[in-house]
Amino acid sequence: MSEYTVIGMVVAAFIAAGVLSYLFTPPVKRFAQKIGAIDVPKDNRRMHKQPIPRLGGLAIFGGFLCSILVFGRLDQTMLCVLLGATIIVALGIFDDVLALGAKLKFAVQIIAAAIPVCVGGLQIRLFTSLNPFSDAPFFHLGVFAIPVTILWIVGITNAVNLIDGLDGLAVGVSSIAAVTMLAVALLTGNMVIAVTMAALAGACIGFMPYNLNPAKIFMGDTGSTFLGYMLATMSILGLFKFYAVISFAVPFLILGLPIFDTANAIIRRVAAGRSPMSPDRGHVHHKLIDMGFNQKQAVAILYAISATLGLAAVVLTSSGEVKAIVLLLAVLAVILVGACIIYSAGHRRHPGGGEQSHAQEEKNDHEKD
Repeated sequence: MSEYTVIGMVVAAFIAAGVLSYLFTPPVKRFAQKIGAIDVPKDNRRMHKQPIPRLGGLAIFGGFLCSILVFGRLDQTMLCVLLGATIIVALGIFDDVLALGAKLKFAVQIIAAAIPVCVGGLQIRLFTSLNPFSDAPFFHLGVFAIPVTILWIVGITNAVNLIDGLDGLAVGVSSIAAVTMLAVALLTGNMVIAVTMAALAGACIGFMPYNLNPAKIFMGDTGSTFLGYMLATMSILGLFKFYAVISFAVPFLILGLPIFDTANAIIRRVAAGRSPMSPDRGHVHHKLIDMGFNQKQAVAILYAISATLGLAAVVLTSSGEVKAIVLLLAVLAVILVGACIIYSAGHRRHPGGGEQSHAQEEKNDHEKD
């Protein structure tokens, strides 16, 4: 297949998914209102003030699926991924309407992840060995390949869901991650991943006009978990296949923001003696709001961070290993410094803790009125 044919299919998949996602969103919004899939701002973690329909992820999924069925290559692995994604979307629909329990959602997510892993052969079987005292170039996971892969898929699925706290944030970060994976796929000649990521990016961008601040519809768990699932599975299929140091670094860079936010949330909650699944108001986007940024500014900052990490991932793919390691260390240093600044600034603004301090501010504002 010629280079022009590949580019043509990538562009066609992107445009088709974008147009369909854009056209599907208004009827999905009406459907969400009809069945009561409405996000009511009932606590201080939510940034919106008026009830807003959820379920917008159904439009993203519809645009993506139509595009991939036309332009994608549907082998056994991809069919298993799409089956798992359909289960994730169905779970999200029920959750957006009925607010399901965390344990049930986690169990269904494991089943959805296990389908491509156990049936489709989608597994992380080895990492590049970073042990300087070992002659082996790779570290083989062996019997741990299946549980590690399932953990990666479920973890990224929920990581993208956790950052879905501001208008346009999760869909924009997912778009940047998808475009980055698309670029890496084109650089490495992986057409299957290129077309898939083009369709996913197009579906996200087609939905964005309705989701940017002020949002007219949220994508809900239907969309955020679907995007996380697709990014996780495609990162295994396209990024963990490299036989170089980038096999470990690239997916972690591309998905760096949701991974960092999720790890920080788990550590924060466990340290406070709470369940790692318990909600709070300590995510990165909450910290930015607490620092005085508005929603658009906070989202723009996080877009910039995601784009920087994505650019670093592309550079890692196209550069030598020495440059790759130096760039990776530089990016990690920047992330560490930025995280310390955000944490310290947010802590100074709310010395008594994010959730309680925010509630106290609302109380004070009410008393002033």
